[in-house]
Amino acid sequence: MLVAVVGAPHGIKGEVRVKAFTDDPMAIGDYGPLFAADGRRLQIKPLRLAKSVVVARIKGMADRTAVEALKGLELYVDRSALPEDLEEDEYYFSDLVGLAAEDTEGGNWGRVIAVHDYGGGDLLELAVPGRGAVLIPFTGAAVPDVSIENGRIVVDPVAAGLVDGPSDEPDVSTE
Repeated sequence: MLVAVVGAPHGIKGEVRVKAFTDDPMAIGDYGPLFAADGRRLQIKPLRLAKSVVVARIKGMADRTAVEALKGLELYVDRSALPEDLEEDEYYFSDLVGLAAEDTEGGNWGRVIAVHDYGGGDLLELAVPGRGAVLIPFTGAAVPDVSIENGRIVVDPVAAGLVDGPSDEPDVSTE
């Protein structure tokens, strides 16, 4: 599972900014070694928070030049290293990808193809039949129900911005 992305160097002593996707950003080092998609293992030592990122050291990287080469590197952890006892209404983003999106009447609004966090609130990216990819807010109003067990989310098309008002008919197929 994706847990962080390496950002720009911080200073000249090998420190780097890391955007953590964990509940507690400073806990990024608690999962043990992190892995890059190419198989590299990296040990992260978080040092301090700096706005929305963690300033960290990466074992074996002692200068700015070394960490510059890592910018944009996505860091993963085995799913088994993550807690399974989530609170109600807490989800791992990867568990949402692939879920069917339906309205309360069972109308098909596609599938979740990605979850994004651009800093203003989580967004679900849906592949909507006949419309392509659309972004909807991942809020209680727009997505009032998530059922990973049943493989679906319920969307409110009006609150999600998929239609202009309650009288609009969805322009999607029911599969």
